[in-house]
Amino acid sequence: MTYVDGFLLAVPKAKVDEYKSLAQKASKVWMEYGALSYVETVADDVPYGELTSFPRAVHAKEDEIVVFSWITYKSREDRDRIMAKVMEDPRLKDEMENTPFDGKRMIFGGFKAIVEA
Repeated sequence: MTYVDGFLLAVPKAKVDEYKSLAQKASKVWMEYGALSYVETVADDVPYGELTSFPRAVHAKEDEIVVFSWITYKSREDRDRIMAKVMEDPRLKDEMENTPFDGKRMIFGGFKAIVEA
């Protein structure tokens, strides 16, 4: 079963192109080091819930859009190895320090797959 890193964040609508550029660079690095897939999506049908919702989870503001992303790996061990290399890669170091979003509101975590079809 694969291992998945999931990410949820709010990006200012005016910076979506900047975020997309960062994501395209990052995807190449992750894939080069062995990730199985790298996906970045922007909200299209994401209602603001009364109690819980994607926008509420990241405290999205009126001028922001929710981004939901995931990266898949063969295993947790592969993920740990790949992530260590990515975090040290000079192609992303400066980019990661100047992201076009508020990293304090980003939700992320690793997940072990239990069903795959």
